[in-house]
Amino acid sequence: MQRELLRQTYSYDLPQELIAQTPIEPRDHSRLLHFDRKTGSLDHKHFYDILDYLKKGDILVLNNTKVLPARLFGFKEETGAKIEVFLQKRIDLHNWEVLTKPAKRLSEGTVVVFNQNIKCVVKEKGDFGSCKVEFVYNDSKTFEEHLMEIGTMPLPPYIKEKLKDQSRYQTVYAKYDGSSAAPTAGLHFTKELLEKIKEKGVDIEYVMLHVGLGTFRPVSEDNILQHEMHSEYFEVTEQVAQKINKAKAEGRRIIAVGTTSVRTLESAVDENGLLKAQKRETKIFIYPPYKFKIVDGLITNFHLPESTLIMLVSAFVGDIDKTLDIYKTAVNEKYRFFSFGDAMFIE
Repeated sequence: MQRELLRQTYSYDLPQELIAQTPIEPRDHSRLLHFDRKTGSLDHKHFYDILDYLKKGDILVLNNTKVLPARLFGFKEETGAKIEVFLQKRIDLHNWEVLTKPAKRLSEGTVVVFNQNIKCVVKEKGDFGSCKVEFVYNDSKTFEEHLMEIGTMPLPPYIKEKLKDQSRYQTVYAKYDGSSAAPTAGLHFTKELLEKIKEKGVDIEYVMLHVGLGTFRPVSEDNILQHEMHSEYFEVTEQVAQKINKAKAEGRRIIAVGTTSVRTLESAVDENGLLKAQKRETKIFIYPPYKFKIVDGLITNFHLPESTLIMLVSAFVGDIDKTLDIYKTAVNEKYRFFSFGDAMFIE
């Protein structure tokens, strides 16, 4: 089998102490590893130095999804047994796809109570703890208002520390509710840094992709083609599509902030290389070799071994061995990894 199709190809050794447990303050004081694909050079900077690498005329594309407080704790109405419910995807006004723990305690018709005003009923059981549930509330509040009261921020499983400030798992430009996880490359930006970027003549545009829990799901199949990619909802507006198409035609660079922005842009491009306005689900899986049609630069964090995200980064770097060398350098230089970790800019 071709090497790029083997899951184990994308493995690397990571000391546990390099998994960031808390965010750096201020946001833009995290470290930045810069990699130039043309020269092969590596530079070690801080994130606020991103200004030195962005050029007048560039378009910086950010994902303005907002993380829901999607982790809910309740109890079975019948027995009082504790149940954890994790919101995954909204079906309609009252119905959601969720993950439950412990799943074996639930069956169709089970009622989980969160407080005196809101509960949910299991409508359909799926695999691996997934369920479809209907939320029922007996007052005039909206579901979102209830969620603000009963929900907690859904930190990834590798973060063991309690987050003191819930807004630190949210980008400063988050706008549209719907994600179960943060688009973490965007966590490094402050409002002040974004203003400085604009002042330099860089155009900032927004797309939206609601990040699902599948982003943390490791690839378990030896052949990555057998991995079932999770589905995520995205939106690209007509205005953004037109601006990006104009920039590409003029030879200006499109810099994607995060793998979610990459997946959105590459999902919305047609066979002629034109970005099309649309709202739909995507299951795009980007791995080497892949010809990027829109994205010229990538700002991203350091990702889990054998994950679809490191596969995407390898495709963008254009060389799996070089990608692993970069990661080895980051480990040796004691960069911080994963959601609250440091960043990399590949151009």
